Amino acid sequence: MSDYEIPFHIQENIMKRLPVKSLVQFRSVSKSWKSLIDSSEFIASHSLRRRTHPQHMLVTYVSQGDKYYICFLDDDTYPQQRFVPTFPLSPEHIFHIGSSHGLFGLYYSLDHNFTTKSVILWNPFIRKSIVVPVPNKSYVGFGVCPVTSDPKIVSVTQSWDEPRTETSYHCEVMVYTLSSGKWKTVSDNLPTKPLEVSRSTIVTNRFIYWRADSWTGNSWSDNMMISFDATNEKFEMIELPDSLAHHDPKYMYVSMVRDSLAIIQSTRENIKTVWMMEHGVERMFTKLFIIETPHVIAGFRKSGVPILEVTDYYDPMGDYKLVAYEPHSEHNNIPEIPGPLYALYVYSYMETLLLLGRPDETGRRHMCGPKTPWTCKFSGRLDPTQPKKPSFLPSPPTIDASFSHPHVSGNDAALSNVSGNVATSLRLPTD
Repeated sequence: MSDYEIPFHIQENIMKRLPVKSLVQFRSVSKSWKSLIDSSEFIASHSLRRRTHPQHMLVTYVSQGDKYYICFLDDDTYPQQRFVPTFPLSPEHIFHIGSSHGLFGLYYSLDHNFTTKSVILWNPFIRKSIVVPVPNKSYVGFGVCPVTSDPKIVSVTQSWDEPRTETSYHCEVMVYTLSSGKWKTVSDNLPTKPLEVSRSTIVTNRFIYWRADSWTGNSWSDNMMISFDATNEKFEMIELPDSLAHHDPKYMYVSMVRDSLAIIQSTRENIKTVWMMEHGVERMFTKLFIIETPHVIAGFRKSGVPILEVTDYYDPMGDYKLVAYEPHSEHNNIPEIPGPLYALYVYSYMETLLLLGRPDETGRRHMCGPKTPWTCKFSGRLDPTQPKKPSFLPSPPTIDASFSHPHVSGNDAALSNVSGNVATSLRLPTD
């Protein structure tokens, strides 16, 4: 070793602080660097610094019958920096079942009858994905253990000796860990009663959450939440506040805000109440804020700003747009997405090295792109370093609108509008 060569352990400590993009490039510097960066120990250690990793938003939408995907960097430049991800498979029969520590869990089948079922673990930033066949199940979830950085898939199968008879209920749970590449049966802390579980999940840190109803006697009971701890592999039933437990499930859905579970409660009067489960107190839900708007809350930015799916209700065939509703700002950010479009969904994720060094198991014949049997229609360039702004996008219109807020009065700020008011008010709860 020369007098000017940095000891390898110091090089390692420096690299643990570098962004994912740089580390992927540095793998070509030397065999020792590639071996280090690809190692599970380095990836786990790098993942523990996830709060410093850049955050992104994946937006999925449907336009003229085709499903599209686009990613935005969620920082001060939003929504200027964006790229189009290379999707691992045809999106026709794919459902999003969760995102955790920079990975997405995608449940899919190659046929409409779902006779062949698998989960894709997908890292959109480094364009790696693996396929895990799943057993027959009633519902499935995905999350990454924050202690080991090991991705896990949980499959839950419910059965009855007699239909809808609680005393004849059986529950089988199997957990797949990526490090072992095997499924194992879990027998502790299983659900003890039949559950009607929503397909989508929310993953926050170590917990996978589903919204559910339990079967009591001859009917489905109040709304509740189920959690699965990816660390100790145990289930827990979570009771909701009365106003949520007895609310019409058609008017409530789960999301994530500031790394916490959120429940959005809607009313026919266009009132959206956002509830957040407090950190460290799993059963404590508090009202975060209330928005009066006819539009759907599609998700949240890293800062907690709600993103609305805005459309003109007087023109059902009109375009949908995403609006980051910021009442303290002089304007709202409207990302330019080619239209006409509808069915918008927003998912947050971070940059991660997870799956680095593993072969891409979806195979080139299933990759989205030109000259492949399965082609996804994307907007813009496939090269994330060369984003292309479509020339046919109109400039988003801006209309001043007044709103009420406990810290802003009158017309101290303006709302960027698409068709009518985005929201007439945002207020903090008083009860």
